[in-house]
Formats: sequence, C-alpha cells, structure tokens
Amino acid sequence: MSTAVMSLTETAAERVKHLMKTRTEPATGLRIGIRTGGCSGMAYSMEFAADKEPLDEVVEEKGVKLFVDSKAVMFLIGTEMDYVEDKLQSGFVFNNPNEKGRCGCGESFHT
Repeated sequence: MSTAVMSLTETAAERVKHLMKTRTEPATGLRIGIRTGGCSGMAYSMEFAADKEPLDEVVEEKGVKLFVDSKAVMFLIGTEMDYVEDKLQSGFVFNNPNEKGRCGCGESFHT
C-alpha cells in the first residue's frame, strides 16, 4: 500500500468543502503545486480544478479531492495541509517535512 503524497487536517477539509460550495463555477477539487518565487525560492500554489490533469497525483481524503501537480510531488511528499484562523489572519498552511527553511513572512520556502 502506498502512502498519499499529502494529507489534510479536518479543519482544512471543512474549509475546502465550504469554498467549493460557494463557487459559481464548477470544480471537482483543488490543484496544489509549487511555483518559483518568493524570498526563499519556492511558494505553494493552489487553485480550483475542474478535473485531473494527465500526470496529477490524486489525493482523496475527508471528502476532498486534491490534484497534486506532478512537478511538485517530490517537494510535497509527507506534507499536511491545514487551515488556521487567529485574530490577525486566516489561511491554509502547509506543514512540509521537506522544507529546510522559510522566509520571514512565511510565504515561501526552500528545500
């Protein structure tokens, strides 16, 4: 049995479900990837996806479907996606064991 590339916390899954329900355009899941940028070199990307791309890795967990970009899989293995809210901000957080460091603002990372 193989391990999923990523996992979601219950809080993240509930937030994704809520966002999917409020969309006007249909989507079957979220596409997760990595883009070049930010002060540390790489940043997470996330967008609604209507369907799976040919090489995407599919993660289905807690009623949510993630389509992980094939070019990002090696950087995301073992990553947990969470959703946090506090008094100053709210958003998705990626707890990635492959990160060697993050920039001060938390928007980008390097491996």
